[in-house]
Amino acid sequence: MDKTVLTVSELTSYLQGVLRREELLSDLWVAGEISNFHQHHSGHCYFTLKDKESRLRAVFFKSHAEKIKFKMENGLDVMARGYIDIYKQRGEYQLYVQEMEPAGIGALHLAFEQLKKKLEGEGLFAEEHKKPLPPFPQKVGVVSSASGAAIKDILAVFQRRSAGTSLLLAPARVQGEGAGEEIADALDKLSRTDVDVIIVTRGGGSLEELWAFNEEVVARAIFSCQIPVISAVGHERDFTIADFVADSRAPTPSAAAEMVVPDHRQLKKDILEYKRRLEKGLISLLDKRKQELERLMQKRIFVHPKEELIERRRQLLDELENKMVTKVKHEQQMERERLQTRVARLEGLSPLKILGLGYSICTDLSGEKVYKDFRQLETDEQIRIILSRGEAEARVISTHDKAKKEDGNGGQAKG
Repeated sequence: MDKTVLTVSELTSYLQGVLRREELLSDLWVAGEISNFHQHHSGHCYFTLKDKESRLRAVFFKSHAEKIKFKMENGLDVMARGYIDIYKQRGEYQLYVQEMEPAGIGALHLAFEQLKKKLEGEGLFAEEHKKPLPPFPQKVGVVSSASGAAIKDILAVFQRRSAGTSLLLAPARVQGEGAGEEIADALDKLSRTDVDVIIVTRGGGSLEELWAFNEEVVARAIFSCQIPVISAVGHERDFTIADFVADSRAPTPSAAAEMVVPDHRQLKKDILEYKRRLEKGLISLLDKRKQELERLMQKRIFVHPKEELIERRRQLLDELENKMVTKVKHEQQMERERLQTRVARLEGLSPLKILGLGYSICTDLSGEKVYKDFRQLETDEQIRIILSRGEAEARVISTHDKAKKEDGNGGQAKG
């Protein structure tokens, strides 16, 4: 019996043909959990679909992968549509994915939640980034479809509420492929004009129809805009990513217009009411001040100003004068006592005081030279003797050294 021998390539090609002829494998849905996910820089996605018992390699080429709204990630349960074929280089069969949906939840809902979580984590929804709306804008920018119901509703509010506020429309498609880029571009253009506030809006619709306002490019354009942005997309029950990023959200386009355009009729009413309150307040304040003035006029200082302002001050002056005189007398007495003390001390040191004790002072006749030693005297010299009371003139008969005399060796000393 002849052996049939095939090369690896021949066997792989044969099996590839078998698989391609199988109708079920040419277009089928496969459910599983994504694992080993990897996106190549080319944009192609490579991953494994798995369940509890088996694994299946899968590839999702860029041309198909870029059409899905949600982000593929490990652990995500999905349903993938495509066909089974063999990758000849490795001899492995794999699923070539052409379409994908998340299992258990719609693709758009999943994409919404994924982007919301991502942008919230980056801080795009944080309150500290929200800019206040201007109270009286002169020019309002609007990003919307030029033919949609939203711009018509806004124009109706403008005409009804205020004739002094102008509107600048930056038209953009608000649904369909590429609408997100157009909305972001319109926002960028308005941000470089002199508008005071921008309304990004469209009428109601399904999640698919509102999807342009859930795109990341729109969210980042709103966040980057330096002018306050109001998001007014759909109806009150509709929420988009743009609502979370915008500085303010309005439930409808008309409500957005009412937020930025003051009602001139209501303003007039408010001004008249403020004027009435102000006049009433001023009248009340004047009456109160008048009563206070009347009470002050009844005070004694106004009834008898001379007595209050002059007589009381005069009494105060008298008291101050008495205090000053008393203080001066006290100081004089203190100085007198100090002077007497010093005089007494000086008198105790005075030579006259000593003379009163029986001593005398001996000088020459002129009184300029005071003799302290007997050796200064000459015999027959005339001298002056100053006593405690009066003085006398005398002639020196002789001189003696008193100390030697007391020792027994004294004698007459002649000058």
